[in-house]
Amino acid sequence: MRIDGVRRVAIAVAACGTLLAALSGCGAKGRAHSNPEPGGQAGKSSAGSRDPRHIPGVGARLQRRIPADSGQVVAVYGDGKDSADSTVVLYAKQGAAWQRVRSWPAHNGKKGWTTDHHSGDRRSPVGVFTLTDAGGVLKDPGAELPYTQDPAFAAPRWWAKSHWHDFDYVIAIDYNRVKGTPPNNPTRPEGEEKGGSIWLHMDHGSGTSGCVSMSKSAMAYLLRSLDPDRHPVVVMGDRADLVS
Repeated sequence: MRIDGVRRVAIAVAACGTLLAALSGCGAKGRAHSNPEPGGQAGKSSAGSRDPRHIPGVGARLQRRIPADSGQVVAVYGDGKDSADSTVVLYAKQGAAWQRVRSWPAHNGKKGWTTDHHSGDRRSPVGVFTLTDAGGVLKDPGAELPYTQDPAFAAPRWWAKSHWHDFDYVIAIDYNRVKGTPPNNPTRPEGEEKGGSIWLHMDHGSGTSGCVSMSKSAMAYLLRSLDPDRHPVVVMGDRADLVS
């Protein structure tokens, strides 16, 4: 649905991370993506098989931060602490068990991941965050989340052409933002130094300024699938931090 009367803001403020970080648009081309459901001991039962009550590859610390009423998890498995390559897996809860729905190759911050994100560090924040709002340049593809279509999302034409469609579809990650507002609302409750405007958005083939990027088809699928009544969250980080 469209939210009318929203104050337009400059995309240079709303773009992923900070303006200076976004200008680089940067990161090396992705290498081959690894198994989206990692092995190891995280999420395993005492018998050695995966415990379906837990998200694979996510340790107890972050598992506890997934709200009890959440029925959908977007898991972002970063290939490494300093890598811009990652894999996104959508999980849905069936009873007490988490079921894998679909997965896609993705990119994260150009410089990798951090547990202490700050404006301009070009790293994606590790953690568990709610997903409440969506939008973009393109019309609503049938999103379940509140969706704001606004040309103000468009990347400036002085950016590299490969980045022009980054914000055609956007899902706000609730890191240092006001829930219930369009993704390009510039308000940062924890202050500018903590960064903000961390989004799921469309991919340009390399690392981002702190967001997570995927193909247009993947974004459209998530927009149509994430249901606010199921309280979706994103669990994101490099594989080592996810299991710690």
